[in-house]
Amino acid sequence: MENGFTFAIGPVVIGLSIITTWGIMLAITIIAWLSTRHLDILPSSLQSTAEGIVAAIDEAIAAVAPEHGRQIMPFIASLWLFLVIANLVGLIPGLHSPTRDLSVTSALAVLVFFSVHWFGIKTQGLKNYLHHYLTPSPVLLPFHIISEFTRTLALAIRLFGNMMSLEMAAMLILLVAGFLAPIPILMLHIIEALVQAYIFGMLALIYLAGAIQSQQLNSQE
Repeated sequence: MENGFTFAIGPVVIGLSIITTWGIMLAITIIAWLSTRHLDILPSSLQSTAEGIVAAIDEAIAAVAPEHGRQIMPFIASLWLFLVIANLVGLIPGLHSPTRDLSVTSALAVLVFFSVHWFGIKTQGLKNYLHHYLTPSPVLLPFHIISEFTRTLALAIRLFGNMMSLEMAAMLILLVAGFLAPIPILMLHIIEALVQAYIFGMLALIYLAGAIQSQQLNSQE
């Protein structure tokens, strides 16, 4: 699914999606550093924007996992910021959203998969965490295991499918209509990109909260 510039480091082929991903991570790092290096009571416009974004994400996390917001905030905030930029970068001429590549969305889904178990074990301990796979009955163990993999697969395919179809639809409309309808297409792309970023991040948040809070209930019983 890779088009455009690629190069190889030994047997590893580095495609445009990976290069774009690295660029997005670098951009987020630089913006975060610039917006926090001179914090002031009377904030600059950049600091105010950063504080507004952090406050909005913190509020969303508090609504789902109020007791563990500080713990999972860095991961969820980073994931949301990356997804928003990655989904929108396709609007830049010559670039494609890395999330239209199944390998990228699969990597994000696997990251969420391991993060869910990491936070669950870190919060409740290995024994208490593994115990929930046997509740309410050990008979359900295979179904719990299958659900872990199917929801990870669904995360990857949902984001990939939506972003790929969005870019293909925009390309086809532009080929047919030319630039007669660029603004509606642009608005559609922006709205859909933001919605898909929100859905993926919210699902990741729900999975994390479920792993932490379900184990907390089991430990209290």
